[in-house]
Amino acid sequence: MKLRIGIVATAIVLCILLRKPCLIAVVLAAVLIIILAADIIEKRKIKKQTDELISYITRVQDYSSLPEMQKISEGNMGILQSEIYKVITILLEQYSSEHNQKKYMSDMMSDISHQFKTPLTAISLMNELLMNETVSDEQRMEYAGKIDAQINKMTWLLKSLLTLSQLEAGVLEMKPEKAELNKLINELSEPFLIMAEVAEVEYIVSIPEEIVIMADVHWFKEALSNIIKNCIEHTNAGGYVKISASQNNLHTTIIIEDNGKGIDKEHLPHIFERFYKAGNSSHDSVGIGLAMARQIIRVHDGKIEAESEVGKGTKFTISLY
Repeated sequence: MKLRIGIVATAIVLCILLRKPCLIAVVLAAVLIIILAADIIEKRKIKKQTDELISYITRVQDYSSLPEMQKISEGNMGILQSEIYKVITILLEQYSSEHNQKKYMSDMMSDISHQFKTPLTAISLMNELLMNETVSDEQRMEYAGKIDAQINKMTWLLKSLLTLSQLEAGVLEMKPEKAELNKLINELSEPFLIMAEVAEVEYIVSIPEEIVIMADVHWFKEALSNIIKNCIEHTNAGGYVKISASQNNLHTTIIIEDNGKGIDKEHLPHIFERFYKAGNSSHDSVGIGLAMARQIIRVHDGKIEAESEVGKGTKFTISLY
């Protein structure tokens, strides 16, 4: 539009200056040709930009991620391109979120089904044995005890899965409060002192009394307990499990380490995944303790990292910011 106005204004000025009908006719003809040519170029440009936008929208349907868009920086077409890109980005994010949620639920149901299959099979078999009239009262009590143990295991597993899913969904409410770390560690250590003594593992706690953290005491104890239990279970007689801590203006660091069996490099990146069991996991392990510990620590605005070497031990480092 600005170009046309400029051409017409120039033509008028030339007509006034020339004052000759033949020259004026030539100028007007030239102006008409230029305007027509400009219109054709403009229409082709708009058609090209429109085709590019249509092609882009078509490509979006075939890509799993957002493809690059050629930049149009001028006029209404540029605004239209920007708005189309925004809308497509929002729609893809919503689709991705919904897809991930469905996959999460599918994986969760698959995991629950897999974990419950073994105890349910055991309960079914022992129930058949209980119905056998030739079974003695002593054997009946033994089978009943085993059934009770399997039911307790399933109850614990279901409760743990519910807690983990609430943590991952961010709906489990935490109630942080000031807590003396040394006191917190000593309180949760009582059962582990017995566990370590039975396993002939030295249990060492070295926490400065002045360290204070903000944490939901119940859930933070749960996270640390899962890690400590894991370390004791994978440390041979004569070894040690050590808990230490330090604090500066940026963060509090808690280190839980052992000199036990260690973890293979191929397994180390996956130990915090739900239901993952490394090669040296115990038979009773379901692979949920470390996953829960990581989620609890994340909710406390912290992170946990693991270092390990087979035959030399494992070191868990927790950082609370």
